[in-house]
Amino acid sequence: MENFWTSNKPIKGLRHFVLVNETREQENIIFSMVSVLDSEINLKTTYEELINSGNWFKGWINLPKLQSITEEYVIYKSINKGEGIDQIFINEDSLFNIS
Repeated sequence: MENFWTSNKPIKGLRHFVLVNETREQENIIFSMVSVLDSEINLKTTYEELINSGNWFKGWINLPKLQSITEEYVIYKSINKGEGIDQIFINEDSLFNIS
């Protein structure tokens, strides 16, 4: 599975993400993804959403700064200021497990 992804639309103002975990929940494959620029911006998505929805591109697409970091990100950071950060747990077999 490709570890680097670009969202078709900004997610909280950012578009470049890394797949850090793959888990199974009720017969579904769930991917935990984190923004490469801000670990506070993370999400979970299903296999179907990531692979078949057309909302994601494999790899990082070279985008102009205003498309990869949008005004939405600035607004999100000014409102949230570190509140409600989800913890990210890395599986032992993840490429990002350095412990």
